[in-house]
Amino acid sequence: MKAEKMTEGSQSAMIIDRSAALDRVGGDEELLREIAGLFLEEYPTLIQEIRAAIENGDAHALERSAHSLKGSVANFEATAAVSAAFRLESLGRSNNLENAREAMVALDVAFEALHPVLINLSTE
Repeated sequence: MKAEKMTEGSQSAMIIDRSAALDRVGGDEELLREIAGLFLEEYPTLIQEIRAAIENGDAHALERSAHSLKGSVANFEATAAVSAAFRLESLGRSNNLENAREAMVALDVAFEALHPVLINLSTE
């Protein structure tokens, strides 16, 4: 059982950098929990906006929504999620949506891993 907890913690550490995230909020654990809770409520809307922008071929909306998501998720130093959002933002900025669906898959994978980590963080 102890090994499972270590493994879970190691996986979480690979998904977010908790120490860096805490530094961003001046070491305030309660504030970090609150930010995680708010983000959990809000990020699905941004992801839906990104999906809609891709479906509608709206590069400007893709850039805007992906930029917002990237900025918000950066609070947790979640490298994979930030990178995936940045890729979508860049595709929107360049007005080239050719690889947007593939980039969306990477974002989905990153958030599938990030979501339970943020739930744990918000309830610590």
